[in-house]
Amino acid sequence: MSTTDALTVPEKPTFAQRVGRLDRAQRIRLAVGIVLFVAIAVIGLVMGRQSEWRVLYANLPDKDGGAIVAQLTQMNVPYQYGTGGGSILVPANMVYDTRLKLASLGLPKGAVTGFELMDTANRFGMTQFQERLTFQRGLEGELVRSIQALSSVQSARVHLALPNQNGFFRDQQKPSASVLVSLNAGRSLDRAQLAGIVHLVSSSVPEMDPKAVSVLDDTGKLLSTPPDQEAGLGADAQQLQHVQQIEQLYTNRILDILEPVVGRKNIRAQVTAELDFSQSESTTEAYKPNQMPDSSSVRSQQTLESTLAANQPPTGVPGAATNQPPGPSGAQINGAAQTPVAAGAASAANGARRESIINYEVDKTVRVVRGATGMIKRISAAVVINHQNVTDPKGKTSAVPISDEQLTKMTALVRETIGFNKDRGDSVNLMNAAFTDDKANVVDIPWWERPEVLDMVRALAWPLGTLLLGALVLLGAVRPALKAMTQPLLEPVSEAESDGHLDALESEEPDRPLLEGPGQGSSSLPAPPTPAELALEEARKLTRDNPAAVANIVKSWINGEAPS
Repeated sequence: MSTTDALTVPEKPTFAQRVGRLDRAQRIRLAVGIVLFVAIAVIGLVMGRQSEWRVLYANLPDKDGGAIVAQLTQMNVPYQYGTGGGSILVPANMVYDTRLKLASLGLPKGAVTGFELMDTANRFGMTQFQERLTFQRGLEGELVRSIQALSSVQSARVHLALPNQNGFFRDQQKPSASVLVSLNAGRSLDRAQLAGIVHLVSSSVPEMDPKAVSVLDDTGKLLSTPPDQEAGLGADAQQLQHVQQIEQLYTNRILDILEPVVGRKNIRAQVTAELDFSQSESTTEAYKPNQMPDSSSVRSQQTLESTLAANQPPTGVPGAATNQPPGPSGAQINGAAQTPVAAGAASAANGARRESIINYEVDKTVRVVRGATGMIKRISAAVVINHQNVTDPKGKTSAVPISDEQLTKMTALVRETIGFNKDRGDSVNLMNAAFTDDKANVVDIPWWERPEVLDMVRALAWPLGTLLLGALVLLGAVRPALKAMTQPLLEPVSEAESDGHLDALESEEPDRPLLEGPGQGSSSLPAPPTPAELALEEARKLTRDNPAAVANIVKSWINGEAPS
């Protein structure tokens, strides 16, 4: 065969030719690898650019929630629902802008309406009952808004009972109110807050008595104390708070006097105060002797005068006693109250008579003594002081106990600080002991369990995972196929070159066996050929016998066609 039958192959093969060299499995692996790598890259890019979602509004009524969702759709603002559908989420960078835009549209309107109902209440044909009902609804809404301003209250409802007033004062009924509050988780209302709610409602309605306001929680428990129980239970919380304030006051005094001596971290103090909150009242009524007549107070005075005729015959029982003149009065000024003093004289000449009765005031003193509540009955103080740190001449620091003399002085300081009273039963106990080192009890957390490390891992988990998965796809699927595509192609040869090459091989080694085992010389027996060596020998034989057929086979390989 002439050299004109030689095949012409381009020096640089195209991509299609290189792909054609791959078998079917390699082509599928290459395609799947490229698709997976592109998908991973797109997902990583999308997740990396995804913004954080923040709460726009939470705990909205269904009516307001639907209106807000519809408005967000018109504004082309992406949104999603929170867990359980109780909140609406938007991207973090759009929260405040979206709230301002919705507020300009009057959203959310809120389920509680106040006196804004009166803006549309002036309709023609509205009856008096409708006007009263609208006013009552507005007043209830305003009270609900005020009660919900408390940090402990999540939601509230107020029901007002406003009776119709008539012209008869005796038949008029007093208004009343009921308040239902729903508290936040873990929160409660103290007595001061309950009293504030009751006072708020009663002060907002004319002629409403605070006793007519009832406050309940969402479990139906009556929170407001009935009036008949307020006298016995109203001061318990205040008494407890007063005791705590007294104890804290004395504790701070002990710390202030000893911390400059032993150090702030080397002292612990606790004070227990026993107070008497019982109320006592005593009344004393004392009487003093009367003063002299000229200095005593006259309560009442009565004077009686009578005149008898001179020729009036004597009357009375005959005898010596009748003819005697009357003696002086025996009444004493310093006698008992209401004792009359009579002074009378009858003139024998004209028979005149004069009587005078004077009542003097009795001295009386009434004293009422009420005992003060919250008096201190007994105080107990317990103080613990740490050992002192002493440095020896060698520079070694050690903790040593405090001397008894110093402890005695410190105990005296504590007694003077709290106003120690032995008759009252006060006690002070001061002890010196070594404090335990808090650092020894602290468990060292491994660095991979620290919160800041965990947060960093969570932040980098998705980018690193995407990068690792993409690298695995590249190295496991794409790289082997690309490596196979970049291998050099077989050079085409002409039939003459093929025949000449084979003749040269036969002329150089005519007597050499076709296959020799490794390490064997010419005198050694040849090893049994393997199936691969037999196949190679058959290919060589075919090349020698029919070089044209071999050239066609090589041509079909180059063109990516199946051999005929």
